[in-house]
Amino acid sequence: MADQSIISALVLGLIEGLTEFIPVSSTAHVLLAGHFLGFKSPGNTFAVLIQLGAILAILLVYFQKLLAIALALPTSVKARRFVFSVLLAFLPAALIGAAAHGFIKSVLFETPMLICVVLIVGGIILYAIDRLPLTPRYTDVFDYPPSLALKIGLFQCLAMIPGTSRSGATIAGALLMGTDKRSAAEFSFFLAMPTMVGAFALDLYKNRDALSFDDVGLIAAGFIAAFIAGIFVVRSLLDFVSHRGFTPFAIWRILVGTAGLAGLWLLG
Repeated sequence: MADQSIISALVLGLIEGLTEFIPVSSTAHVLLAGHFLGFKSPGNTFAVLIQLGAILAILLVYFQKLLAIALALPTSVKARRFVFSVLLAFLPAALIGAAAHGFIKSVLFETPMLICVVLIVGGIILYAIDRLPLTPRYTDVFDYPPSLALKIGLFQCLAMIPGTSRSGATIAGALLMGTDKRSAAEFSFFLAMPTMVGAFALDLYKNRDALSFDDVGLIAAGFIAAFIAGIFVVRSLLDFVSHRGFTPFAIWRILVGTAGLAGLWLLG
């Protein structure tokens, strides 16, 4: 992929950073954009590596909170329970992702029409959930019991299907089980950290033979764009969903999925 456009790499990196932490599926957006831009990446290594930019963005924004949790672990039962809950929520996706990695990457990730359909269906579901008259029982992620965290983690497994959205699945699951919108999005942030690091490490290992030093410029461009866009999204998302909910993202998913289907029909 060394002879491809830096502009395309920047566009894809920007898309990754803007969509990774919102419930619209960054994977779907990057894969569809790459398809229509004609951007080829053996083993999807480019999409894998630019995720590191988004990972570093959320770690940077949440550094003080993470440090405070780490310092509180020796003395705070609440901090230890929270860390345990996040790791418990991470476990189902880690096990299924490792077991089904080959099928997910070689079959599901190579089916643009499936991605578009899942975007639309997921958008309709997210819209319906956002409009339900739900009464929250949990408004602070540190009060989530481990049993609730595990259920959210099971919902996250739905994101193995490209187009579902990791954050969309976890947020929808959390809302259905009694959380408010802001804390659902924040727990999704915390769960993203081990999930994205684990997925990145596994993808990097599986695709190590497809890496090339000639691709450094493209990867660096995509990484920087994803990092900057990711910081913007992480800093603004909680306030946005507190006031606007998830309906704008649901509508966006439906529009993108519909446009993708039209593009595939017209352009192939």
